[in-house]
Order: sequence, then structure tokens, then C-alpha cells
Amino acid sequence: MAKITFLTPSGEKVTVDAASGSLMEAAVEEGVEGIHGDCGGVCSCATCHVKVDKDWMERVGPASEDEETILELEDEADERSRLSCQIEVTEALDGLTVEVVEE
Repeated sequence: MAKITFLTPSGEKVTVDAASGSLMEAAVEEGVEGIHGDCGGVCSCATCHVKVDKDWMERVGPASEDEETILELEDEADERSRLSCQIEVTEALDGLTVEVVEE
């Protein structure tokens, strides 16, 4: 199990316990503001866009080519951007904090 903290666009900190699945699934289940997952987690929208702290980027892993293509269409995307539907929860992510990007 991993504790993941989401910093919402309104400044709220929401910490969720996630055992498996993606960050997006954990956020949607807990009703985290700003994470919608409109495509259901198939990497075809950006309604789960988050920014990962630079210190966590290696543990989270790089974006896939498909994910990068979607992120290129986002005005707020940068080198820390990821789609939370593409980040699988593992124990190695326990303590991760991500910033939810406002749509």
C-alpha cells in the first residue's frame, strides 16, 4: 500500500491510501478535485494531468510515447508532467506528492 498526496488546484492536500491500480483510479475513487479520468485511464485525454516532484521522477518512471503525445497538447505541461492514469501504484511510491493541474 502507498500513501499518495494530491495537491489540488484550490490548494487542498488530499492523501489517499492506494493498494493497486493507477494514481488516477485512486484519486477518482476518493473524489480528488481536478482528477476526472474522462477516458477511463486509456491515455486518450488529459483530465488526470499531474506534475510529479523532480525528486520522484526516477521512481515514477518516464512517460510513454503515447502519453507524451497527449501531454504535448496541454498548455500547462512541462518536464514534470504525467498522466496519473499511466502511473501504476507500487509500494515504491509510498509518500509521493503530485500537483493536480487545473484544466
